Amino acid sequence: MCCETNRRFLLLYASQKGQAKAITEEICQQAKERGFKVDFHCISESDKYNLDSEKDPVVIVVSTTGTGEPPDTAVKFVKKIQNKALPSNYFSHLRYGLLGLGDSEYTFFCNGGKIIDKRFQELGAQRFYEMGLADDSVGLELVVDPWIAGLWVALNQEFVSRKKDTNHNGNCASFCASTVSNSSIDSRIEYLKLEDPELKNGVISTNEACVNSVPHFQDSQPSLSQSVPPLSQSTLNVPSLPPEYLNVHFEECSDQEASLPLISENSSFQVPVTKAVQLTKDDAVKTTLLLELDISKILFNYQPGDAFNVICPNYASEVEELLHVLGLSEMKDYLVRLTVKTGTKKRGAAVPLYIPEKSPVRFVLTWCLEIRAIPKKAFLRSLVEYTTDVGEKRRLQELCSKQGSSDYNTFLRDANVCLLDLLHTFPTCKPPLSLLIEHLPKLQARPYSAASSSLFQPGKMSFIFNILEFPSHLGQLRRGVCTGWLAKLVAPILNLKGDGSFIPKISISSRLVNSFHLPDNPSVPFMMVGPGTGVAPFIGFLQQRQKLREDHKDWTFGETWLFFGCRHKAKDYLFQDELRCFVENGTLTHLKVCFSRDSTAIEETATPKYVQDDLRLCSKEITRILLQEKGFFYVCGDAKNMAKNVNDTLVDIFVAERGADKLEALKILATLRDEKRYLQDIWT
Repeated sequence: MCCETNRRFLLLYASQKGQAKAITEEICQQAKERGFKVDFHCISESDKYNLDSEKDPVVIVVSTTGTGEPPDTAVKFVKKIQNKALPSNYFSHLRYGLLGLGDSEYTFFCNGGKIIDKRFQELGAQRFYEMGLADDSVGLELVVDPWIAGLWVALNQEFVSRKKDTNHNGNCASFCASTVSNSSIDSRIEYLKLEDPELKNGVISTNEACVNSVPHFQDSQPSLSQSVPPLSQSTLNVPSLPPEYLNVHFEECSDQEASLPLISENSSFQVPVTKAVQLTKDDAVKTTLLLELDISKILFNYQPGDAFNVICPNYASEVEELLHVLGLSEMKDYLVRLTVKTGTKKRGAAVPLYIPEKSPVRFVLTWCLEIRAIPKKAFLRSLVEYTTDVGEKRRLQELCSKQGSSDYNTFLRDANVCLLDLLHTFPTCKPPLSLLIEHLPKLQARPYSAASSSLFQPGKMSFIFNILEFPSHLGQLRRGVCTGWLAKLVAPILNLKGDGSFIPKISISSRLVNSFHLPDNPSVPFMMVGPGTGVAPFIGFLQQRQKLREDHKDWTFGETWLFFGCRHKAKDYLFQDELRCFVENGTLTHLKVCFSRDSTAIEETATPKYVQDDLRLCSKEITRILLQEKGFFYVCGDAKNMAKNVNDTLVDIFVAERGADKLEALKILATLRDEKRYLQDIWT
């Protein structure tokens, strides 16, 4: 084994919604159990670590946000390391391992981690452990768990090589490093099983508890509540129990304390909703609403293409149901005071800043916690301790175990199961409120793209959304947390109903500056691809362009193209009248529209059904505008199918029109992205 006197490494995380932080906390916990010393920090806490002089190994976990950007907590860090004045040996003293988190349904998968890794390499840093790329679309744990398991071998080898380098002039160091960095994850796991003294027969005895199967009768089909052989008869490897770290003190609410606390969002504004319009017909597959906000009384600046946050609560009915199941109905108006448990083993334990001091229980569940979040395995492991039925305990252990990963993905992840579903499925599970606060993530504000221009509509901002509907675990219809709440809120004024006496209000906040904006030079041509609600920011683009044309008749304006698609022309052709006016007044040069579910009396196989079909028909114009005239290309909408198909279509177009091979075409796309002329605003 390596020298025991210095088994320290620096552990950094860059998290947007808490997943990277949760993973680094697990790494930190396991590291302490294995005798390592860990310095654990958010990457934004630059005053607490110094990579310029760091001598020990560095481990970094980085998430990805937006369409491939590093998380907000890493923006300053990335800007610093991308300074072109830094020499190529700036980080030559660093040895690091990096785990990237992402979603392969987005074009630029794990790009947050890749950006940092690439720049580290350019600055001379060397990996002591191969980079891991975890995919949230199939389950992060499929890569995260084996990557963490292999990390201990890599660190042990790194410290062994450093000791040998000190004692034997480094003859062994390069061999050890290359052995780790060049092997695949699978081979590292096999090496782990054979060589690491902390492991026996592939079972991590120091970190995971072996749980024997509990015989019980069950149906032949597995479900959330029960398993079938071989899982039901397997010995399980379950995660170590996360240390609890919060005390919840309940205090009766006095009359002076009866007012609700403020929602903890930076620079949030409450604004009235002045108009609500249903853009689709009643028989359309999806219901799309447009809301207009009055922002004339607040300091809220935006450009076409910007997104903003809507701060929304959880469903009141689900909160009441959760209070009932947890036995807190009689205490829902009690004030909650949180303190950190004395002697907790949780590293960096702190009271969550997003829960205001002395908030009522109902307020915490309504405005602070994401109660619809899919419970993570660490949460399931903790719930075991508050479950009394033996069969229910066993099933929860299975779902958080390595052996139960497939069941976890099928019955929790893919089924969008939330805590309330779990508590109904396992009725003897009665967790305390403190456990929910420890494990449920912060209730996130929901982002929406502005569908207007403040130049065209001063003091107003519009946005559109589909009312999300999906079945729950038990088959009940659920609506999206924010879209369902908004739809219910504006129902009294929808389509000009009401007498004006009721004016609903919502809270909004601005988002960080993005690059999804019109070209600075109005003479530069641009193309927009926005099927469905993806057309939203382009309405703002075209409103802005129309106003500029009216105010600056001596300016030269470039071509504008819009590729729009929907299911049925008669049911969900959004902004049909507005788009026709943009074409008629010359603001929109070319409008290409397709309808994927409409059929004609005589089917024409060449009729475009999807936006990518129209793109192929305009391949010469696309090539001319993007490659000859240095124009811009914008894509907004669904990441899972549309954005990928558009990306692939552009590659095909460059292959056909430029005579390039696929690799060259991909390089053209990469160049367009680097030049910020191929821009995406996409979501899953």
